[in-house]
Amino acid sequence: MSRKYNFYAGPAVLPREVMEKAQSELLDLNGIGLSILEISHRSKDFDAIIQGAEAKIRSLMGISDDYAVLFLQGGASLQFAMVPMNFLNGGTADYVHTGAWAKAAIKEAGLFGKVHLAGSSEDKGFSYIPRELELSPGAAYVHITSNETIGGIQWQEYPDTGDVPLVADMSSDIMCREIDVNDFDLIYAGAQKNIGPAGVTVVILRRDILERAAEGITTMLKYRTHVDKGSMHNTPPCFAVYMVKLMMDWVEAQGGVAAVERMNRSKAALLYDTIDTDDFYRGTARREDRSLMNVTFRMASEELEALFVKEATAAGLMGLKGHRSVGGCRASIYNSMTMEGVEVLADFMRSFRKQHG
Repeated sequence: MSRKYNFYAGPAVLPREVMEKAQSELLDLNGIGLSILEISHRSKDFDAIIQGAEAKIRSLMGISDDYAVLFLQGGASLQFAMVPMNFLNGGTADYVHTGAWAKAAIKEAGLFGKVHLAGSSEDKGFSYIPRELELSPGAAYVHITSNETIGGIQWQEYPDTGDVPLVADMSSDIMCREIDVNDFDLIYAGAQKNIGPAGVTVVILRRDILERAAEGITTMLKYRTHVDKGSMHNTPPCFAVYMVKLMMDWVEAQGGVAAVERMNRSKAALLYDTIDTDDFYRGTARREDRSLMNVTFRMASEELEALFVKEATAAGLMGLKGHRSVGGCRASIYNSMTMEGVEVLADFMRSFRKQHG
């Protein structure tokens, strides 16, 4: 069976070698005669997996012992609520509104306290990252969405929030480039873009921020529960964590996050150069805020865009239709998307332009 190229926004493409490794071990993990799908989460075999996944994430991202690394469930959508539930305490939090996912986080935070919009790009259809932020005095934290998959915009430099904790939803760009984790107090990311399959969420939080946490929170939604129990308060998503471990092995084999970043910048540059050749394709994001992960563009008409998606699909280029809320086209080129796949897409775009331009 020939593999097609997966440009869907998520769940996203996984490296073939990672899936083949999982396939080879599915019925017999490490020669124990049992599958990862059925072993006890309290067994030494799974303990080695979850500890190994954490250790690799720490090594690849340069995370010190000042931070806890958690494997939770519920996706980033649950984190939209857990963050304010734990840290808002009826006060005010600053949120930067950059698109649909920031909006979802803002909505949840409003259930637990006041939300102050420190910045917004709504005035131009979320096509840029706001540069000037109006931070409120005494804010509980500042929340940003590092990369907006729908608008195709990404923070190139993170805001300096001083003594106010900085919280980031990095679901769609974690490990796409090198960052200094010490600039953040809490990072969360659904795994299904860059670090594994759907089903597990990685949370990286500074341990001393727990001193600010509210009391009286239900056990499962309290960060301290999972920090104290090492993500093992209840049964974790074992298979998803196993896949994260394999993905971290893969990132390491590529040369680490720095090497992955170089490849990501090359892939994005190829597509943006293809778009910028003339006005047949029109990028939707401000150039200095363009995402490395989600390349968004429009064409002269919706009919032409529909034809582009149809012909691309027939050519084995899957998932290029833009989000239903904004239309257009979108190529998601997460860490696991190969340069070959991007080159095939660029060739198709040039051919389509020549035929229909």
